[in-house]
Order: sequence, then C-alpha cells, then structure tokens
Amino acid sequence: MNFSELAEKRYSCRKFSDQKVDSALLDKIVETAIKAPTAVNRQAYKIFRFDSEQAKEKLRSVTRFSFGADAFLAVGYKAQDAWVRKFDGMNFAAVDASIVATHIMMEICDLGLGTTWVGHFDAPRLKELCPEMEGYEMIAIFPIGYAAEDDVPSERHFERKAKEEILEVL
Repeated sequence: MNFSELAEKRYSCRKFSDQKVDSALLDKIVETAIKAPTAVNRQAYKIFRFDSEQAKEKLRSVTRFSFGADAFLAVGYKAQDAWVRKFDGMNFAAVDASIVATHIMMEICDLGLGTTWVGHFDAPRLKELCPEMEGYEMIAIFPIGYAAEDDVPSERHFERKAKEEILEVL
C-alpha cells in the first residue's frame, strides 16, 4: 500500500482484541521510529516500551485510555538536547518527538495493528512512577494491539475541514 492509502486507512483504534502483539513487531515499530527525521539530526527524544506487567499497570494508572491494549509505547523529549532556531528561539524538541510519534503511529497501521495517540494522561505522575523518564517531557502514549472486530473509527475521524480552509496559497 502506498503512503496515501496508509494515511486513509489509519484511524484511532479504541478497542483491542485479546490477541497478543509479538515482540518482533514492537521492535519493528521502534526501528521505523528511529528512522524519523529530526532537526539537525539531534534526536532529542526517547521511546519507552512497557513490557513488564508492573510497568503496564503503572501506565494504566495514569490514563483511562488504554482501551484494553496489552502493548504500549510512550514518547518523550528533552528540550535541552534539541536544535533551537536562532531567529526566534523556537526549540524543535516537541516537533521532533511528534515526527517520531507519527512514524510510530503509521508503522503500527502498516503492520496491520491498531493504535491511537493518547495525550490525555497524567505525565507528572507517570514520571514519578517511572524514574527512567526523568528529564523528559512526555507527549504521547500509544496503546498497541489488534483491533477488535467491532472497533470502528469515530465519526469525528471522517470530519475534515475543506481544503480552502486549510490551504492558503501565497
């Protein structure tokens, strides 16, 4: 499938089956994420994989949006490690981490799995529970799994602004 078809196919999966995700697929997702471009190739991000049941329980305790998944990745960034644009001081750490997170989301879909970008979580509490996240600003959690047979995209998924509202031709 080409990228346009992948972008069309991807949706926010909010209900997962009980089928376990093979560890090799999670490795492939991370390998694809590592290939994501970042400003001046600074790679000011980190991906956290939740493998142990204890780690998964910590994650589930900071969000109600795990949707029954049994595999999780989270993405964070360190602002001090990122490239800063000299003209206005814009720090690209969050941009870079978002590019990485998007690669994660699209690779998950390309592998026939489902996910949704979860931003609604208690990041300070997650960092307390997972000291490995110290110094990182956490931007996303990705519950990963096989979509349940009755999972369907939200009606909001199909709502798009008109091209004329999005595009300004100069």
